[in-house]
Amino acid sequence: MSVKDKIPGFNQLVLPYHFGQAAIAGARNGWPGKKLRVIGVTGTNGKTTTCFMIWKMLSHAGFKTGLMTTVAWGVPGLTKNSDGLIKQVEHMTTADSFTLNHRMKIIKDLGAEFLVLEVTSHALTQFRTLGIPIEIAVMTNVTHEHLDYHKTFKNYVKAKTKLFSHAKYGIINADDPSADKFISTIKTHSTTKNYITYGIKSSADLKATSIKLSASGVKYACNDIKIQTNLPGEFNVYNSLATVAVGLKLGLSNQQIASGIAALEEVEGRMNRISLGQDFEVIVDFAHTPDAFEKVFTSIKAPSKTGRIISLFGGAGRRDESTRAERGKIAGKYSDICVITEDDSRDEDPLAIMEQFKDGCIKAGMNPDNIILIPDRTAAIEQAISIAKKGDIVLILGKGHEKTILRADGPHPFEDLKVTKKAIQNLLKK
Repeated sequence: MSVKDKIPGFNQLVLPYHFGQAAIAGARNGWPGKKLRVIGVTGTNGKTTTCFMIWKMLSHAGFKTGLMTTVAWGVPGLTKNSDGLIKQVEHMTTADSFTLNHRMKIIKDLGAEFLVLEVTSHALTQFRTLGIPIEIAVMTNVTHEHLDYHKTFKNYVKAKTKLFSHAKYGIINADDPSADKFISTIKTHSTTKNYITYGIKSSADLKATSIKLSASGVKYACNDIKIQTNLPGEFNVYNSLATVAVGLKLGLSNQQIASGIAALEEVEGRMNRISLGQDFEVIVDFAHTPDAFEKVFTSIKAPSKTGRIISLFGGAGRRDESTRAERGKIAGKYSDICVITEDDSRDEDPLAIMEQFKDGCIKAGMNPDNIILIPDRTAAIEQAISIAKKGDIVLILGKGHEKTILRADGPHPFEDLKVTKKAIQNLLKK
């Protein structure tokens, strides 16, 4: 049981505190959000990638644009890197109010016109975006997550819609079951249609047609705009469609939109393919929800009939445990071998978490002999790489870009990408 469950009226005590903290943080930094054109992106999955696409598109079109996401934050001129980005170390998408406002002030002081901001349901509930006028609000999708905090899916959706409550314009995934709630929210603040919908399956305002999916990316048409991305998976059709909508709203030309999206080579920890000369595929991705699992597994295919899917994953401790068996079931459905390991177990027993995932795999009909439990994530990744054969695909899921792993005694340095690359290099030396 969490602290907020133990204390009666916890939210009545804490939420005013968050509001006060946000007000102090904004005032102390001169309300920097009011001096930027802010594009806020919310949703369960796809937020980070969509933010990076929008940021790259605007930057490529010549606008000095700041970025604040799970993966990185910054603006050209902040660092010696051409993009000026600093990698995010904290396990928090939208930073606390003081950090958020301080970073926004830095971004504004360096001459940015736009800011692309990734916004979570926690941040919206806790007033972290107080005093930040949202010019354009984007909804990627809404599936079950963070119910350990919000308690019900209805509350979770309601928290997400807050981003649209005072936004000047909304961009909404029409294929998502919650789309109407977002449309209704933004309609209440205007008598004109101040939103646009996008999608693949529905009668959206912006629709992708002639879709071609490949391991190297996606191609499709949106009206008379030809879109090509370097990021694979049908979900990146949606992410890029949202980006197209932003570009059109801001008056960018078709060429600026298309070339800006094509200029994004990758997003750290999002469907990153690692190729060091091995004869099998290796992909690292942040997927850690049932919806994200489903999308990743259905977006990949073994290059040969004999190729196997070897997936590695785990689950965070003190988080929504109701999805553990479900994620295990999805992995068991699509994988030939499942390697289950730790993932930010915090002070919860990692073996108990792993068993919940194993139960899900077995419920999917998976042979228990093909389920490997290895508590240490480094050893688990090494095992997954060592058993891969020519034509297989190894999926390393759950941590993506993250730089630490949270155990009972606190955070430890850990990066899936680095550990996986080292495991492949060691294999190739043999």
